Amino acid sequence: MSGRPGPGPGAGREVRVAAVDLGATSGRVMVGTVALAAGPGGVDRLELEEVHRFPNAAVRAGDGLFWDVLALHREVVRGLLLAARGGRLDAVGIDSWAVDHGLLDRDGLLLGNPFSHRDKRTDGVAAQVATVVGPAEQYAVNGLAALPFNTVYQLVAARGTAALESAETLLLLPDLLGYWLTGAVGAERTNASTTGLLDIAAGEWATALASRLDLPWSILPPLREPGDVLGALLPEVAAEVGVPEGGLPVVAVASHDTASAVVAVPAAGDDPGGDVAYLSSGTWSLLGLELDAPVLTEDARTAGFTNEGGLDGTVRFLRNVMGLWVLSESLRTWEAAGVPGTDLPTLLAGAADPARATPLHTVVDIDDPRLLPPGDMPSRIAAIAAEAGEPVPGTPVEVVRAVLDSLALAYRRTLHEAVRLAGRDPAVLHVVGGGTRNTLLCQLTADACGLPVVAGPAEAAALGNVLVQARALGLDLPDRAAMRGLVARTHELLRYEPAAGLDWAAAAERLAGAGRPVEVG
Repeated sequence: MSGRPGPGPGAGREVRVAAVDLGATSGRVMVGTVALAAGPGGVDRLELEEVHRFPNAAVRAGDGLFWDVLALHREVVRGLLLAARGGRLDAVGIDSWAVDHGLLDRDGLLLGNPFSHRDKRTDGVAAQVATVVGPAEQYAVNGLAALPFNTVYQLVAARGTAALESAETLLLLPDLLGYWLTGAVGAERTNASTTGLLDIAAGEWATALASRLDLPWSILPPLREPGDVLGALLPEVAAEVGVPEGGLPVVAVASHDTASAVVAVPAAGDDPGGDVAYLSSGTWSLLGLELDAPVLTEDARTAGFTNEGGLDGTVRFLRNVMGLWVLSESLRTWEAAGVPGTDLPTLLAGAADPARATPLHTVVDIDDPRLLPPGDMPSRIAAIAAEAGEPVPGTPVEVVRAVLDSLALAYRRTLHEAVRLAGRDPAVLHVVGGGTRNTLLCQLTADACGLPVVAGPAEAAALGNVLVQARALGLDLPDRAAMRGLVARTHELLRYEPAAGLDWAAAAERLAGAGRPVEVG
């Protein structure tokens, strides 16, 4: 089943939907209520209620790092049960992180647990692929930076395995979970754009590229758009959730969580030029611009920028920055070692105190590949700092300050390069996602980038998920401007003005002098 849902109990001026929002460290099921004012003096509503939260983590088994996707499915169904107990549900939508996938056999059964994108099996694969299809030629088709975890490299690493040779269908994680809910097979386009196997200009699978890499392109499923309906819950799922059979549709949202988050960027009134700059700040940081067409220049490729699909045919021109993963892994390391005083609020308070952590004292390349896999981040940061001739942070507070300063410096470099490459001139930088709760990082980002930062909402991915469902159900949200205006009217936003005093350009030069990324423009 595909297309748009017809009028139903939730169509009109108010809907109540379930948004499944999955991250690499936790997942949650949220209930979103959207109501548009009936006339002058009325009040718009866009509300979220968390009904179920559950942990998520990659599991090491043997020599591999995997996702326990059956546990995720169980928790999703449990969350839908809890959501349905609270009142009428009009639809369900699922978003998650990108690139990871499951393989199904011809009977529709899963061929093993999906690998985590942090698994080491893709080490060196991008270089191997480049000998067959050069990086510039790949970029001209898929518009993606050659990141080692891209789906295309995962599949090349799987060539010759029993799983890939037996596969009938590849499903990205939101599509896999949607398949278990509805039985429908497909690939939502914004998430498909992260695989490296979608022609970003044509919007279709790049089957010729897959063939050249000796990949079975027939396993790539039909594409669908945000707002399309997968189908109703399967009878057995409906019975478990406690809803009438055939009564609850599953809607394809912008299922890459960053695509959903960008939908909810509250760019209304403060961006007179229409140039939307955003930073989705969480485990990963993704900073970029919303464009009407991809930027496929050699300059963009060598600068590490990627072109991914967005809602309504837009392009998310962005670069991945390592993100708060480095901080969370540092906290985990200190907790495991029993280091006192290493809870996050205490460390952030210390990092904001110049007497305990000198600003810009230590800056490192936060995108160093050694910071990608799980492990002892403080020790790795110390080693990277020593190699670069930077002072080695000696305390947890100094490590946290080094991480935050280095993140802000990476944001500065990325924003400046995005603006130069795309020829845009944003008035503010919108920060959404969990990182908006880190007020020190938000202020450092404004200082480093030299632009006001508008922070919020924290739950942008879930809100974008809800908004796409609401539009599919018939609410008067015809375009991104209407959706973003609703977010801006219904959510508290914090504004951080750039402060003078720190020489961010000099810090960038220090990294460049150490052979690290060079700031351009």
